[in-house]
Order: sequence, then structure tokens, then C-alpha cells
Amino acid sequence: MKNPKMLFAIGAFFILGLAFGIGAKLYKNNQAKKFSFMARDNASTFVRDYAPKKGADDAQVYLVEFFDPECESCRKFHPLVKSIMSEFEGKIQLVLRYAPFHANSVFAIKILEAARKQEKYWETLDILYEHQDVWGGHHDPKPELVWNYLPKAGLNIDQLKKDMEDPKIIENLEQDKKDGELLAVQGTPTFFVNGKPLEQFSYQALRDAVAKEITP
Repeated sequence: MKNPKMLFAIGAFFILGLAFGIGAKLYKNNQAKKFSFMARDNASTFVRDYAPKKGADDAQVYLVEFFDPECESCRKFHPLVKSIMSEFEGKIQLVLRYAPFHANSVFAIKILEAARKQEKYWETLDILYEHQDVWGGHHDPKPELVWNYLPKAGLNIDQLKKDMEDPKIIENLEQDKKDGELLAVQGTPTFFVNGKPLEQFSYQALRDAVAKEITP
């Protein structure tokens, strides 16, 4: 006859081990959910090392936006994306990728990338969107007028014009185009939340998709 105390000890040990195993699995699942996106084999298709980024370095959510600085819808979504970044500060990183579908897109992209060398990327993006209807109006674009607005960002314009000719800009842009084609990007803005395409094109859908990926 087995010792009751021994049976109790064995049972308690089994239960404790089971609880530990379940706890470890839950922790592992939570950690996997938190870090799984950047651990994916295809994560670089969404997040290239050279891409402009803003937000948490250890983000739970990577919001990838394929955009065109001459796109009116991109301009309209710009403050909405800022709102989402503010709401989920510390848990989200915005990654910008280029999808040049308009006549003056490459010109504007060169300006942005040259401004990045002066650490004025985000200020320059704000200015391009603010005056987009003038320099990039679809019916009567006047791209040369953009030079009237860029000094507001505190840019060295002479240096900017030199840096715009850096061949690396076009090289990276071509990679963005290839990744966009691979991801079936056919218009702008196109959003991916931890690699998942936005199912409905609206601010609320984008905000909800981000919130869904946030773990407590």
C-alpha cells in the first residue's frame, strides 16, 4: 500500500508542474505575439533598414505605410496617423515606404531623403503636405514653388539640392517599388499592421487594427 503522503506529494508536484508549464506557455505565447512580426523571415519586406522610422524601438506594433508625398489621400491621413502614434506612444513604430504613383513624386521623395541628412525629414514631410495643393496639384502642379516653403523647415537649401542627387536615394526607391509590388500595393496610402493589410480603408479601421495588436 502506497504512502498517502507520498501520493499527495506526487500529486502536488504534478499540479505544480502543470501550472508552471501552462504559465510558461502563456508567457511564451505573449512574448511571441509581441515580437513575432520582426522575427518573421519576410519582415524585411515590410521594414527595410534604410526606411524612415518614428516611434518605439521595441514596438509591439509596426505600422508600415506605403505612401506618395503627392497623394491627396496620404495628406489627409497624415494627421490621423499622428493621432494613432500619440495614442499608442511607446508601443508603436511607424515605418514609411515609398510608392511613387504621381508625376512629381520622385522629385518630392528626393527632397525628403535629402532633408533626412539634415535631420529635418519629418518637418519637411509636414511642409510638403501643408502646401501639396500648390506644388503637387493634380490639375496644375507647380513643383518649382516648393522651394518657397522648404526654408520653413530650417533646411540648408544649397546642401539639400546637392544631396538630392545621391544615387542611393533611387536605389532605395527601387527596392521600395519591388517590395510594394510583392505586397500588391496598388494605391496610396496602403497600410500594414504587423504585416497584416488593412481590411477596410478608414481611420477607425486603422486605429482598431493597431489596438488589436497591443498586449496588456
